[in-house]
Amino acid sequence: MQNFVYVIGSRTTREVALIDPAWDIESLLSHVDNQNLKPIAALVTHYHPDHVGGDLMGHQIEGLAELCGQCDIKAYVHKLEAAGLKKVTGLSDTDIAKVDNGERLKLGEIEIEFLHTPGHTPGSQCFRCHDTLVSGDTLFIQGCGRVDLPGSDPEQMYDSLQKLATLPDHTLLLPGHNYGHVSKATLGETKSTNVHLRISDPKIWRQMMGIG
Repeated sequence: MQNFVYVIGSRTTREVALIDPAWDIESLLSHVDNQNLKPIAALVTHYHPDHVGGDLMGHQIEGLAELCGQCDIKAYVHKLEAAGLKKVTGLSDTDIAKVDNGERLKLGEIEIEFLHTPGHTPGSQCFRCHDTLVSGDTLFIQGCGRVDLPGSDPEQMYDSLQKLATLPDHTLLLPGHNYGHVSKATLGETKSTNVHLRISDPKIWRQMMGIG
């Protein structure tokens, strides 16, 4: 699936958050431990199993269930995504911290802002820290997340992409999958090549998405 898992946190306190931890939790925790980092939170862009663990087309993927079983941390998920996350991973309410758009999580001297970007799923969210945006499956360098899955909405995706397009061009974009010839780019660079960010007419967007 070519998923990315990100580690973001404080250089001074060594506190970190793990973004969309899945697939190989033991190796992830070993990497964090070798860097003398302390995971204190898991951040969830959306509830699909390739990002959080669970059953994926008959294959059992490691993820949040295994992580929370080994570490005393909570999974921060948008409030509209919490029910889906529980169903997919088996996490309990005590494992989950529900967040909303604009809320922030502080790790040492840095703050992570939660940006609600529905479209791929109802509670999809991105994470902004300084001049970096972790965009999950909302925005890729060469595209955007699928809008033909249960719970997806092409109209909401359009609004979310318009929202992200207003961020400064120097913002570093870190997507949820390695779906292009490069794994990271600035938002300005992405705007120049990604047609999904260059459509300013909702009518044209609907036509491109096949919804008339």
